[in-house]
Amino acid sequence: MEITHLGSGSRGNSVLLSTDESKVLIDCGFSLKRMESRLDMIGVRSSEIDAIVVTHHHSDHSRSAARASKKWASVLMSNAETARRMEWTNHENFSEFSDLERIEAGGDLSLLPIPVPHDDADNVGLIVSDGGGDRAAIVTDLGEAPQDLIKHLSGCNHISIEANYDHQRLVGGPYPESLKRRITGRGGHLSNRQAGEILLEVMHDDLESIVLCHLSEKNNAPHLAESEVLMAIGDEFTGNISISKQLGPEFS
Repeated sequence: MEITHLGSGSRGNSVLLSTDESKVLIDCGFSLKRMESRLDMIGVRSSEIDAIVVTHHHSDHSRSAARASKKWASVLMSNAETARRMEWTNHENFSEFSDLERIEAGGDLSLLPIPVPHDDADNVGLIVSDGGGDRAAIVTDLGEAPQDLIKHLSGCNHISIEANYDHQRLVGGPYPESLKRRITGRGGHLSNRQAGEILLEVMHDDLESIVLCHLSEKNNAPHLAESEVLMAIGDEFTGNISISKQLGPEFS
């Protein structure tokens, strides 16, 4: 399984999962033109996309999903609340999934959606299996990690996880106090420190790679996220760690 971050941040998010048999997008948060351009940059034709799985209704994850699904003849997948918010229920290619029930997407990829807390959204993290023993996690937009998520992260070879903000930058920054409280709350976003603590808790010998995602452009920086996470996990981790930036694509 190959994982390519087409871009990650407040202006759009999308991840491509590729195997010999399948190509599945997790989120479609850029304009249709930009989605096609970023796929073209890595040599993927949009017509090859088997499914588009949307984690929640916020526009930086869902922006062009319905139009892309229709144009590319790809299956559009989300849970019921996201479909209701986006008015996708009657979309010709739509398929609804339920939390904590495994779904098939493409020829050899299966995904387990796990509910995670996020402001005004029925968001899910995704655990992906390729049938060959590899498992990956794509987890963004959450204020804390529920135990169901922790349990499944512990079995993954790859983890893409949000490291949204540096606590000192956020607290000392220009945001109003109400927004700061929302970002740091249970339904907000993970800080660099929280991401590091979660990764340390789920660390195991077969974890090969980590990608830090959804970094705030105002309240974080790649070097801050990487250094704080590495400080938390220390010598426990011997694999590769990288950052997914707003301007992708980047392979992991």
